[in-house]
Order: sequence, then structure tokens, then C-alpha cells
Amino acid sequence: MRRVMGLIALLLSMPATAQTKVEAKTATLDFSYTYPAAAARVAPLRRWLEADRAWLRTRTAKMAAADRREAAKSDFPFHRHDATREWKVVTETPRLLSLSGESYSFTGGAHGNTVLEPLVWDKAKARRIDPRAMFESPSAMQRVFGAGWCAWLKGERRRRFGNDPGADDIFPCPPVSDLTVLLGSTDRRAIDRIGLVAGQYVAGSYAEGMYEMTVPVTPAVLALVRPEWRGAFATK
Repeated sequence: MRRVMGLIALLLSMPATAQTKVEAKTATLDFSYTYPAAAARVAPLRRWLEADRAWLRTRTAKMAAADRREAAKSDFPFHRHDATREWKVVTETPRLLSLSGESYSFTGGAHGNTVLEPLVWDKAKARRIDPRAMFESPSAMQRVFGAGWCAWLKGERRRRFGNDPGADDIFPCPPVSDLTVLLGSTDRRAIDRIGLVAGQYVAGSYAEGMYEMTVPVTPAVLALVRPEWRGAFATK
């Protein structure tokens, strides 16, 4: 599994804590699900994570068993599937608990696939929040973040692969609406950093992996935050 801890460390370096981890290995599936102690301490969030774990395990076990049956019918070799989901703390402030969930799946192809997703828990109202819903609109996010994101991506591509003139034509800059948004903090008092992540295939080929950019909360970014959430953010 390709980790994104480089980005999360930029958002905030959290101390290591105990985790809840469930692993199960059968002839058809290697399964693992992990979430941090900070999430386990929040009863309704813990219940959601446990339900998510049960759903993921049931779904992937059924898919693996079906794949094995089809392989036997066709006299093809079967490769045991992998399914892993790991939640990590990005930051925790008095109002919010921000998590990053990385899921890896392998179903017997040339390589596996990794997906990154955010989870923000609102302590005041005991509910999960999509971080995108904390901003005015996708078009407003594109207006504030878009130019900087595309400029950074172009420079990062050049850094990784040299001055390949065709790189930007093959993989045009994805809009902000296609990116994973992570909320981070440097002082654990308020959200003052935003992570923008282009997952596998979003901005390039599988071999390129993820593209991860961190930006500070500026006055322009703060103005983009919906009024009901503005108190949970601070400029950096």
C-alpha cells in the first residue's frame, strides 16, 4: 500500500497512539481494518467505523469467493484478494476530529489500487462531515485553489519526470472537485492547513502514485468557508 504520511506529517505531526486493528486471512481474502484510539473514544464514530468494517469485510469476501469460483470454472489460477482500510488522525481540535482513510484493494490484476478519503467528525453535533460541505461551493473552491494547484502540479511533474513536453497534454490538471480534501492544523486549536490530494489515476498513471499538496488557510481560503464553520478555522 502506498502511504500518504508525507502529506499528513505536513498537516500535523501527531503522537503515536494505540489502534484498533482487526485482521483476518482466509483462502480467498487477506483482510485488515484499522482505526486510531482518538476515533475509538467517540462512541457514535466507533459504531460507524465498526459498521463500515463489517460492510467492507462482507463485500470483499463475497467478491473474492465469486472470483475463486469463476477461476475454477475457467481453469484459471486464483490469486487471493487483499482488502485493507486504515484510518489515521490528521489532526484533532476542540471542535473537529480530522481523519484520513486509505483503502487498498488487490483482486488479482497487474497491481492493486489505493483510494484516499477524508472523514471529519463534528464533536459539537456528533456527526460526520464531508470537508467539502464546509466550503461555499465546488466552483468557489476551484476559484480559490485551482490556479495554485495546477501550477504546483505542473512543477511537481517536472521535478519527478523532467521537462517532458507531453506530460500536461496526456494528463491535464484535474479540477479541485476531483481531489481529496484533508483538514489539518499546526497547533491543534483550529484548522489552518488544507491538504489537496490527487489519488491514483486522478492526475497521472498508476506508476506516478498520488500528488499531495498542502496549502495554508489564508484570508481568501477563510472567506471560502461557510459561516457556520468559520470559527473552526484560522489563518496561518
